[in-house]
Amino acid sequence: MIKTIIDKLLGKAPAAPRSRKPQFGKREDVPVAVHGIDPELVDRRAVDVVRTLKDAGYEAYIVGGAVRDLLLGLRPKDFDVATDATPEQVKNLFRRAFIIGKRFRIVHVVYGRGREHDVIEVSTFRAFLDNSQAKHVDGNERTSKAQLAHMQHAVDASGRVLRDNVWGPQDQDATRRDFTVNAMYYDPESQVVVDFHKGIQDAQKKVLRMIGDPATRYREDPVRIIRAVRFAAKLSPLGFKLEPKTAKPLIECEHLLSEVPQSRLFDEMLKLLQTGHALSSIAQLKKLGLEKGIYPLLDVVVERADHPFVTAALADTDRRVGEGKPVAPSFLLACVLWQDVKQGWEQRMHRGFHAFPALQEAIDEVFDQRIGDVSGRGKLAADMREIWVMQPRFDKRSGATPFGMVAQGRFRAGFDFMRLRADVGEVEESLANWWQEFQQADDARREDLVAQAREEQRLRQKSAAPAARRSPKKPVTGEDAAPAAAPRADTLDALLPEGDAAAKKRRRRRRKPTGAGGAAGAGEGGE
Repeated sequence: MIKTIIDKLLGKAPAAPRSRKPQFGKREDVPVAVHGIDPELVDRRAVDVVRTLKDAGYEAYIVGGAVRDLLLGLRPKDFDVATDATPEQVKNLFRRAFIIGKRFRIVHVVYGRGREHDVIEVSTFRAFLDNSQAKHVDGNERTSKAQLAHMQHAVDASGRVLRDNVWGPQDQDATRRDFTVNAMYYDPESQVVVDFHKGIQDAQKKVLRMIGDPATRYREDPVRIIRAVRFAAKLSPLGFKLEPKTAKPLIECEHLLSEVPQSRLFDEMLKLLQTGHALSSIAQLKKLGLEKGIYPLLDVVVERADHPFVTAALADTDRRVGEGKPVAPSFLLACVLWQDVKQGWEQRMHRGFHAFPALQEAIDEVFDQRIGDVSGRGKLAADMREIWVMQPRFDKRSGATPFGMVAQGRFRAGFDFMRLRADVGEVEESLANWWQEFQQADDARREDLVAQAREEQRLRQKSAAPAARRSPKKPVTGEDAAPAAAPRADTLDALLPEGDAAAKKRRRRRRKPTGAGGAAGAGEGGE
């Protein structure tokens, strides 16, 4: 204000008002000599997508977490591509490409078939829009579908972006991304990294920093809270830490997650637990004060993470991901909720229920209380139920049961579950070893193993049966003394020649009870 008064006194023209245009960062093209990305770590299918788009006259880059991992010398598991081509234009360039999503329309370019297929996700550069100018709707993505049907940019009452399908230039696309280390673009042909927000410097400093004001960005999309935890968990072994300004609003913005659809939170929970950093993610949740309130089922996982069985399941999941093996949410959640199922099952058995109905009813109760209404619950529930129902059947190693078990589609999951139970002492190690050998053996060896199990069971039953004991009788003397008790029939028969023994048995069968009372009482005659 003082400067304005002086300018007026001196007759100077007033200064032009400062522009409030968002700062989209300054583009920096970083050559391979500086960033050092190894082109051998780049997926050839992602290179093919970029090349196809560029040959058609469009800009195209590998983008996001893949660039971050390449900078760190890691081989990314997933590759995303960003381009100035619209979803329809991208789809027309590839034989197997599908437009998905309504909140953010993207294209999945598919390579391969069946379980071995790979997907390269292609997104169009989006504009950085002022949310105050967006259309406002009530509710969320699910409750406001009719309102959102024809909108390109919409937010809810809290400022959360519900629809963002307005295309824009690359610098704006970089600004609307979340963390600086996720906002870089890599051209595999020229090997240049395009950086607008000093992402390379943050990667070198090992800092996770939000682009723009963190609290505002969390309001735009509260799921970024979970993403912050996930990235911190993944990169903490490499020394990365959340910038204090980025971490500070996490707790105060956590309540915004209550407006996010349950199905989306469920998917984000699985990303926390099934991307190879489950134990680290739980440690980060506790460290950041977010161990409760994000999602009810995640609360249960964090609460039970120190239980030996759940710890073993989480560690096993991390190991499998690290080895490139597939993981299924049904298996991990079955491990987390087994405590509830087992407790409900035992309670019903104590009340007189039969074993199988008791188990089924306990499972139904757990589904209603813990899983809730999430996308794909039917398949998830079926797989979890099959794993649980299989557990008591592992005790039955006779007849055709073992052969039928190994033929089931979910046998391996059920066995791995039982193997973890053995590792923590819930079932005998010998049982897990028997099934391990049985599933790998040929038919002849399987028959031998069943016979062996049958014999072991017979010996256990025999040793467990209580030995018959007779109370000693008081000796009777004098006139009332009876002749010495005859030896047991089986002992006598063993002492007699074969023919005499047979005759003895026949004589005993023909013997009639004596006395006025008719037949002898149960404890009075015979042996």
